[in-house]
Amino acid sequence: MRIGDIMTPVETIEPGASIQRAAERMRDLDVGALPVCDGDRLVGMITDRDIAVRATADGIDPHRCRVEDAMTREMHYCLADDDVAEAAELMKAKQIRRLPVLDQDHRLVGTVSLGDLAMVLGSQDSGRTLEQISKQA
Repeated sequence: MRIGDIMTPVETIEPGASIQRAAERMRDLDVGALPVCDGDRLVGMITDRDIAVRATADGIDPHRCRVEDAMTREMHYCLADDDVAEAAELMKAKQIRRLPVLDQDHRLVGTVSLGDLAMVLGSQDSGRTLEQISKQA
């Protein structure tokens, strides 16, 4: 089965938005991470943890701090045509719980999470994947 068959549509935020706006969007969408896109190009990911650790902990004003200043730039991703098992292996190897999904032109088209994989792989395989993702590096 292909990743494109199980991925979830995704909301994004732009790099120049404030981290206050990012936190507000996360709250409204009930998510802990937002892909950061410049136009239709993925340039990073901002998480609630990024906001807390890279900005709030240092006392940075959330209205002045930009997403691009707190986001994670090194991105792992999969392609919509990739096999589900390949994405699960990448998530295990890199110890990540969600992957942006790009099309063949490397434009963001969705995201795949451990929960998405669990629906396809079954509880035993997804349990092993979660165990590998959760191991200390």
